Amino acid sequence: MTDRIFHGGCLCGAVRYRALGGPEFTNVCYCTQCRRQTGSAMPAFATYAADRVTVEQGKPASFRSSSIAVREFCATCGSALFWRRDGMDKVDVFLGSFDTPEALPKPKMQIWTMHRLPWVTAIDTIEAHREAKA
Repeated sequence: MTDRIFHGGCLCGAVRYRALGGPEFTNVCYCTQCRRQTGSAMPAFATYAADRVTVEQGKPASFRSSSIAVREFCATCGSALFWRRDGMDKVDVFLGSFDTPEALPKPKMQIWTMHRLPWVTAIDTIEAHREAKA
């Protein structure tokens, strides 16, 4: 998977990106900010070194959602694309924004399970963390 190129983008096609190789890891996040940004009970991410992800078309809008991170999305259709923590050389790409998310590894962990909605069944087959994993 190291030589593979994954493409993705927003719903309307205004923003397109590519990611080189496989992600460092994948996860499901139950935090309230991810839920609000996506409208999903359990968004998932693929984490890459920042230099492995390139926006090829358009320019994502950004929003500082906390004192530690910026969220990037399409200003036209609102699709969630990236989460970037300040001072880190990594980018979390929303798994659902890839053209072929099924080709990426399944999530290896769940974070912020303390915020998992009560009607969402726990995924017993992957590592769970009450908060973010350090």
